[in-house]
Amino acid sequence: MQKSMNLIIDHGNSAVKIAIFEQDRLLVVERYPLLTATIVADFMSRFPVKAIILCSVISIDLHTKQYLQNLPVYFTELTHHTPLPIKNEYETPDTLGKDRIAAAVGANWLLPNANLLIIDAGTAITYDLVSSENTFLGGTISPGAQIRFRALHEFTGKLPLAEEKSTDLLIGKNTIDAITVGVMQGIEFEIEGYITLFMQKYPNLSVFLTGRGSIPFVAKLKNPIFVELNLVLIGLNRILTYNVQL
Repeated sequence: MQKSMNLIIDHGNSAVKIAIFEQDRLLVVERYPLLTATIVADFMSRFPVKAIILCSVISIDLHTKQYLQNLPVYFTELTHHTPLPIKNEYETPDTLGKDRIAAAVGANWLLPNANLLIIDAGTAITYDLVSSENTFLGGTISPGAQIRFRALHEFTGKLPLAEEKSTDLLIGKNTIDAITVGVMQGIEFEIEGYITLFMQKYPNLSVFLTGRGSIPFVAKLKNPIFVELNLVLIGLNRILTYNVQL
């Protein structure tokens, strides 16, 4: 019997990640600067894809979109109208980031019936809560590291633009180090603060950390966490499977 696989397309602001799942098992993840019909066609030729989900925060060119829609497989695009395997109590679902709800679904799939805090560090840092009743409650949005570095440079007269990197320094003895320590320690303290706050309010809280921007903080956090850099892809696969079965 031929294997049935899911094609997951996660198109962010700066890159697109394409993944192949066989049921719940992640087989392949590849990264591209832009989504094209040629790239999709390559995946379709390499894998026995039976269903596709597209999650994009930007507009996809018409040719690629039509190519996806005309493929002889199940296709859906994640919107605020898409049925979800968890309840969503966000007051404005049309403004809820698709990556946020996908990460929440992914965490809930890995740890169902649990209080969850999902921290996704990218361009922005989001802190989202899912209850033990499998309900997305909402969250907070904070500037990511690059935004903080750029703000210090662009909204001051003389501060240079420092680079995002992990540091073990406690203080900086030059301006670049002072900025780097301030931004990176500030994010570390923010993450720890949110974890501590929500652990006090939600019993037996489990914490997921995801996003490329989370890597510098994994070894520094004192609270126990689950690190899953593919959490959004896992959530999108779960949403796709849920919709195929409806």
